[in-house]
Amino acid sequence: MFIHQNAICESNHIGQGTRIWAFSHVLPLAILGEGCNVCDNVFIENDVVIGNNVTIKCGVQLWDGLRVADDVFIGPNVTFANDKYPRSKCYPEDFLKTCIEKGASIGANATILPGITIGQNALIGAGAVVTKNVPPFATVVGNPARIVNYNTNKRDLEIPLSSSAESDKKTLAVEGCEIIHFPSFDDMRGGLIACEYHKDLPFVPKRSFFVHSVQTDKIRGEHAHRECLQLLVAISGSLSVVVDNGRVRDEIRLDSPQFGLLIPNGVWGIQYKFTKDAVLLVYASDSYNDLDYIREYDEFIKYIKTK
Repeated sequence: MFIHQNAICESNHIGQGTRIWAFSHVLPLAILGEGCNVCDNVFIENDVVIGNNVTIKCGVQLWDGLRVADDVFIGPNVTFANDKYPRSKCYPEDFLKTCIEKGASIGANATILPGITIGQNALIGAGAVVTKNVPPFATVVGNPARIVNYNTNKRDLEIPLSSSAESDKKTLAVEGCEIIHFPSFDDMRGGLIACEYHKDLPFVPKRSFFVHSVQTDKIRGEHAHRECLQLLVAISGSLSVVVDNGRVRDEIRLDSPQFGLLIPNGVWGIQYKFTKDAVLLVYASDSYNDLDYIREYDEFIKYIKTK
């Protein structure tokens, strides 16, 4: 490891290949992994754990309670907080834990409030004020920060109705996800979309529900199923759906009741970017069972590795 002559490093828990540059100060109990780069004027408090290959740019203070996983980038002058109600000479029994998961990047001058988790490979835009947990692979910007997109292959469901089912399957990167076309009939009176469950759906539903009146900045879903299959149809307005099998992700814009998106079991699903008039119809292959849900992304990754 390398410690600049004008740096103060009181910790003995510094990994091989880590570099600590001028005017930085690392307190005795801090833990830094291998291959990290700590730039000028960085302060690292005691109860801080930093993984491998982390980059911390100039002017950053890492306070007690911060946990930083491998391959994280922290840009210049990023501000972390660890106390929601700070008062001079008044200290909480325990500082709130803030977790930055593997591969996440935080842009310059962003502010991260205490007790937040930033998911793996998430991207925080420069100057963002992050007040809530950030899902894996999401990009957030603004004050307060809101999700503007995901790290996915974006697709629009603007596929000609004459397309074969086989060609539709090839439009999606996540295996098992399919675009389902419903029979549609149009004349001078308007349109009609028909659906015979045994004929036109990939399964016979045991349950259905509607999602409506979702604010544009809100996120729905964020879970996977162990057994249940779902078919999503935007019967009014539009929304975006992210599907993720733990290896690749896809984003589909649902904007017509002529199309449905099949999400098989073992696939993580997210819905966001709802228009004000959006109404989402969901067909489910099974009755509701809370034990069938996987609601944490880390648990989902562990689950699919065992399949």
